[in-house]
Amino acid sequence: MTHSVVFVHGTGVRADSYLKTLEAVERGLRTAAPGAGVHGCFWGEAMGADLTLGGASIPDHLPREADRAERAEVAAWAVLHRDPWHELRLLALRTPPEPARGFSRAEPPSAVFERRITGYRPGPELAAALRGRGLEEHFGAALDELRHSPELRDAAATADRDGDEHRRAAARGLLAATLARARRAGLDVPDGTARDHLMALLASELETDSRSLTGAAKKFLAAPFLHALTWQGRRTRDGRNDPALQAAGDILRYQARGQGVRDLIRQHVDHAPGDSVTLVAHSLGGVACVDLLMRERLPKVDRLITVGSQAPFFHELGALVSLAPGEPPTAHFTRRWLNVYDPRDLLSFRAATVFPDHAHDVRVDNGQPFPLSHSAYWSNPQVWEAVRTWLA
Repeated sequence: MTHSVVFVHGTGVRADSYLKTLEAVERGLRTAAPGAGVHGCFWGEAMGADLTLGGASIPDHLPREADRAERAEVAAWAVLHRDPWHELRLLALRTPPEPARGFSRAEPPSAVFERRITGYRPGPELAAALRGRGLEEHFGAALDELRHSPELRDAAATADRDGDEHRRAAARGLLAATLARARRAGLDVPDGTARDHLMALLASELETDSRSLTGAAKKFLAAPFLHALTWQGRRTRDGRNDPALQAAGDILRYQARGQGVRDLIRQHVDHAPGDSVTLVAHSLGGVACVDLLMRERLPKVDRLITVGSQAPFFHELGALVSLAPGEPPTAHFTRRWLNVYDPRDLLSFRAATVFPDHAHDVRVDNGQPFPLSHSAYWSNPQVWEAVRTWLA
């Protein structure tokens, strides 16, 4: 039986820190759950907090615009190398366009987009460029993977008549999947300039452009997720992101508009290979998983593991969106919930005392003061021993 683990990160996480944390989780799970496939659910980019008015509410705000676009593009490719269909997955969460009124023989936009991608073959110039870099075979395998991916099918449902954003996401994912395959085969990955040349050729053939998604999708898919809450709050600050404000912003945004995060987690569960899925979630990711499992029955999810999470505290405060204070958990809510906490981590809480018939607590010591204790779980052997025992 194939088993998958879906990792859901916590508050304040963006591209660079997400990739490092995912690597640490993968290392730990190689011993705690050997043979399980690990899949990351990266919501911080698209659904994390952003200053939509550029920091207009913050006194003495000094926005730093220099090299934002370049940093966003590099970070976006870093995510795509790990999860090539990430942008397609996010597009699938958009509201489908209104169907044509009255009788129409026109092909639906979803069918047009899907046919365009599944029927695509590289033209002579791109084929030669791929061949010259030893990428032709890897491109063909990535294209076949894209054609049969559930992410393509799900994204097609939200394509509009123009379809440009969807073709662009498919093209970027296709190239990222190609380069990821080449890297695993031991080939040297092209530098940014060579990658952009290949991307320009591919985008031209699919009649789109090669940039990150912009326009109407920019807030949802592109730069804001890579530098949410980037500002110099006052002149005395050094221009780096303020982690506390970024983390608080994510929590507030989730409480107000958290459905998108839960939808993305469900999508990852649905697409995860195998018969069963264990959710491993940190911090606010644990809150989102509890909310999702409390509201919906997900038969594939066999276990929930929360680490440094606030879900029990939110419920005690009456702030857990899926369950009113004093109400018992829903009948289908999991009874196989491991909750790991560190008393030094002021953002971690006990769950077994709040959900006694559902949760099992394990106390660990990360050996760090707060706030370092909140992000130190993944290098603590106590955590992985608890996970290994629970999964066994």
